[in-house]
Amino acid sequence: MSSNQGSSPLSQSSDGLFRKPRAPANGPRHGRTPHSLPDVCPKEPTGEAGALCDGPSVVVDQHRWTVYNSKVNLPAALNDPRLAKRESDFFTKTWGLDFTETEVMPSFYLPNISREHFSSYLQETAQREKIHERCKNICQSKDDLSVLNITNNHDKARAELEQVPKIFMKPEFMLNDPATFNAVLPWSHFSVAGGKNSRDVASSRLLQEKLSHYLDVVEVSIARQISLRSEAFFHAMSSQHELQDRLRGTADAVAKLRARTAAIDRIMCRGPLRALRDALTRNNCMKLHNKLKLMAAVHQTQPTVQLLLSTSEFVGALELIATTKEVLQQELQGIHSFRHLGSQLCEMERLIDKMIVADFSTYVQSDLRRAFEEDSQVLEKDRLQSLVFGLLRQRKLDFLDIYSEEMVRVAKSVVRQCVVKSVLQICEIDADTVRFHEQMRLMTFPQWFDLLLDIFEHFILFLKRIKATLGVIRSVVLEVLDSSQRSRLADVSSSTNHSDGRTNEEEEEEESGGPALHPGEAELAYLTHEGLFISDALTLNEVEQSSHTAAHAQTRAQTHTDACGSDSASATTESSSSREHNSNTTSSLPTGGATAIGEDVMPSDLELGRVANNIQELLYTSSDVSQDRCVKVLMTRAKDGSLERLSSSEFVCLSQAVESFVSDADELCGRRSVSLRGALQSQANRFVQRFHEERKNKLSLLLDNERWKQADVPAEFQDLVDSIADGRITLPERKHTGSEDRKPSEFLCVDGQKYAVVGTVLLLIRMFLEYCQCVNDIPSITTDILTRLADLLKLFNSRSCQLVLGAGALQVVGLKTITTRNLALVSRCLQLLVHFIPVIRAHFESRLQPRQYSILRHFGHITKDYNDHIAEISAKLVAIMDSMFEKALSKYEVKAPMPSVCLRNVCKQMAKMHEAINELLPEEQTQMLFLRINASFKLNLKRQLARLGVINDGGPQYGLVMVDVAFYSESVQALRSLEHLDLNMPEIWEQKR
Repeated sequence: MSSNQGSSPLSQSSDGLFRKPRAPANGPRHGRTPHSLPDVCPKEPTGEAGALCDGPSVVVDQHRWTVYNSKVNLPAALNDPRLAKRESDFFTKTWGLDFTETEVMPSFYLPNISREHFSSYLQETAQREKIHERCKNICQSKDDLSVLNITNNHDKARAELEQVPKIFMKPEFMLNDPATFNAVLPWSHFSVAGGKNSRDVASSRLLQEKLSHYLDVVEVSIARQISLRSEAFFHAMSSQHELQDRLRGTADAVAKLRARTAAIDRIMCRGPLRALRDALTRNNCMKLHNKLKLMAAVHQTQPTVQLLLSTSEFVGALELIATTKEVLQQELQGIHSFRHLGSQLCEMERLIDKMIVADFSTYVQSDLRRAFEEDSQVLEKDRLQSLVFGLLRQRKLDFLDIYSEEMVRVAKSVVRQCVVKSVLQICEIDADTVRFHEQMRLMTFPQWFDLLLDIFEHFILFLKRIKATLGVIRSVVLEVLDSSQRSRLADVSSSTNHSDGRTNEEEEEEESGGPALHPGEAELAYLTHEGLFISDALTLNEVEQSSHTAAHAQTRAQTHTDACGSDSASATTESSSSREHNSNTTSSLPTGGATAIGEDVMPSDLELGRVANNIQELLYTSSDVSQDRCVKVLMTRAKDGSLERLSSSEFVCLSQAVESFVSDADELCGRRSVSLRGALQSQANRFVQRFHEERKNKLSLLLDNERWKQADVPAEFQDLVDSIADGRITLPERKHTGSEDRKPSEFLCVDGQKYAVVGTVLLLIRMFLEYCQCVNDIPSITTDILTRLADLLKLFNSRSCQLVLGAGALQVVGLKTITTRNLALVSRCLQLLVHFIPVIRAHFESRLQPRQYSILRHFGHITKDYNDHIAEISAKLVAIMDSMFEKALSKYEVKAPMPSVCLRNVCKQMAKMHEAINELLPEEQTQMLFLRINASFKLNLKRQLARLGVINDGGPQYGLVMVDVAFYSESVQALRSLEHLDLNMPEIWEQKR
């Protein structure tokens, strides 16, 4: 081996690598490299310097991907021979059918290259290309000759090897096999005798030459093969030498490293490892000491819980039990002495559940049943907050049912207490012999009304107390809900920050080239070097982490205990020793999961939302219960019909009191209740029915006794009409001073017009003002009052028509006849009522909802009926005069003396007619009426003249008729307000066409 190293053409470089000398740059170069077989070990380094640099290094590049790691290229993937059918949609199935068919747009930054760009180059090389093609056709290629020689040599070698028998080429060729030996050396050619003849010698010589020839052929073939692979052979030999040298250097380096490692272990590791073992022992002792302290603290849990329960600190006791159970499950699991403590704590927790419910029931009774004269503030607010928090923590979400049941019982007792107190002040009622409901019926209305006001006042205080208490409960629920949501948001933000921190750490690790080790992890890595002390290292790391956790847990436990103490101890007073004991006991418990425990035991956000809604519903229920009890009081009084017999002022007072109470209750509770309003509405309907029946009967009685004569108008009625004109549609208060000094007037002045009225109309005006006043006082009966008022106005219209136009007054009142003055007076009264109907309509319209405006159509119908009635009265007056004209003019004769007696009687009757209606009707109506009467006179006169045959011929008879006509005209125009009346008397001579 040493001789080989000296004679080898390899040279050792300064860096310890053996490199072959490179051929000089100006050395001879052949046209091509000779064809050779592939290298037997292409992955090994060769003697060339570039070969070591180009290949991958096993030491440096073992974790880095290089081109040598590639396995499959794209053509191999596209031409997979294992596929039965080539995938023609390799790209289109993923990227769409248009992937391979899309035309690529030409780049705007590259010019379009055409053949003209190469024209100058082609012209320069055209001549040389022609010469090259001519030489290529004449001279045969050297590569072709070389390939031909190699092919000929290979065929020749194959032909020579075929001369060698096949038995020598078999893998199982062995001469110790008799069959093989006999086949190679056929002994049958030799004589069996011991002598040698010339034939045997010739045969042996021939066999020897034949075998020698075979040997020569094989040796020549081997030499040829060796010559063809000489480069690879020498390459392998040089690689083997270099590998041996490297292995020898590596063995020396390993020996030095082991010696150095042993020295480091002896000098640097044994002492620190001993120190770490001592630290591990110390930490184990500290862990044991902390565990014993924790067991001592848990041992004091039961006395501490009993002490907290003695001071009604249920929340603190529950928190201590929950913390202790958590410690038993996590820190002290498997401790034999505490095997029964968990069940004992669960039993105590169930006992605390019952105590909290009982204490809450007691608190509700004491809060709702205390005297109303006391302050309406919340009773023991801190105690209530503690109880509610404890009930929520124990998921006793039905505690509001306890409050609701007690609220109903207290509402019943409120009414009874008020009745008993009122009966004691009334001497006429014996509370021992009269039943409870009868006591309220025996009271007078003022006494019962005072009782009702007292009940209203007590229920308002009752609702205020309930609202304040429920407000405290609601604030506790919302505070717990808000705390839960805040803790959830904090957890989300902390997890987000943690993930961001981990991402930053990973980025730093990538930048630094490796992961950054925690101090404990670094120590663990050091201790686990070469597999030593793995279990000790893991135990020490756990101890350190647990010590850090315990320190943080003790801090959180102290904070948690202080918080529980401040929340639960605010409702009661306890001694300083008990507080100290509680603090010292609970502060020793690790409550690392205190927040998580609180979130687990507390109701979910959905449940807390339901509780908050139930609190609001309970407030609504309190208003409904209070109003239901008031409805009972109202119905008890109304059972014998006493409320229907109330006067208008009394019922208005009752309505206002009920409306005020209902409004206050609705404002307190935030919802509109309908029970008491409905009861009042039913009573109001009965009241309106009785109210209307009274006035209807009164109006009927007045009409039946009305003699239809003009009545004097008292001053109070004039004031009433004046107030209506001023927009005050109400009954004015009675004035005792000055009203007696004013004398009644003959007419009722309304908007500058004088109305002659009968007494019934004056009372009717007061009646519909009473209806309007009821609407003002009791808005809920507006529609009912409107229909009743319409019925009253219709009654007056129909009844007056029956009595006057129908002459019913002759039998009812005993009038001798219905005069024209009676008719004119009725007409004027109807006109007065027609004047007031729009005012009444506007008053009711302002108090109706827009959807109720359809009911106002009654006033339109009434106005039409009244106008028709007025027209009928006017027609009646004309008919009276028409019958008089027909009777008087039927006896008319055209003869002297003039004016005739007939015309004198006609003028006399018209004067009486004018005298009867002139003071009652206004001038315009009087003139219109007399125009109609004049038309009737002209028609009858024209008929009589036609019967007598008098025509407009200027004869004597014509002259006599004109004298009568002139007398008639002068008589009519002499009447007051008829001076300018256009009689148009020439119409009597007009002939019908």
